[in-house]
Amino acid sequence: MPVNLQRYSLKMPPSPAPRRLPNLLFDFGGVLINIDYQRPIEAMRRLATSGSTIEYNQKNQSELFDLLETGRITPAEFREGLRTGYQLTATDEELDAAWNSILLDVPADRLALLAELHAQGHQMALLSNTNVIHIEEVNRRLKAAYGFEHGIADVLDRVFYSQEVGLRKPGPEIFEHVLREMNWQAEETLFIEDSFQHIETAQRLGLHTLFLAPPLTLTDALPAAIRAFTPSA
Repeated sequence: MPVNLQRYSLKMPPSPAPRRLPNLLFDFGGVLINIDYQRPIEAMRRLATSGSTIEYNQKNQSELFDLLETGRITPAEFREGLRTGYQLTATDEELDAAWNSILLDVPADRLALLAELHAQGHQMALLSNTNVIHIEEVNRRLKAAYGFEHGIADVLDRVFYSQEVGLRKPGPEIFEHVLREMNWQAEETLFIEDSFQHIETAQRLGLHTLFLAPPLTLTDALPAAIRAFTPSA
């Protein structure tokens, strides 16, 4: 006689709801690509007839750099501003080489991590204060090293460059623009950044943050930050 299995059935608790994956919003320089702020300062000082120093570092920069990074001046106007503002005697090519010297490498393990996170289902975007000269150089390097056709956009859902948006971090408007464009909620988003003034703005807007203070790197810190992520109420 067959056994009536219904007699032995157990009432199992309902399965927990699937854990929501955080949206990931990345800075570029110092997070995905290694950079050195001192290199362009030294390179341009060597081009200066008076030994003047450009006003540019991780925390502050002169208006000339702000104008370039928000698309309000062209690269040609930027170069001319460098020549007149800092008494630089240099060709366009020499100025671009000095400006691009800030850019170092994009480690393969960081790109592999992005690919893995994307495969897991994370929505991912880039938010970078940058300019057309740097964008073109990084895209050229990524194509040569990894075969990328569209720069870092090849491994992300969207890229938001200050040059194109017309806004810069740490202003809240550019964060709000990204959240609106991506249809993301701040409390469901993790912002990864190496400049604390940008972290502060993100926190005020309700984003979760991961501050990559040296010597922390993306591959060191991000997996643990994702495991610990709990969306805000």
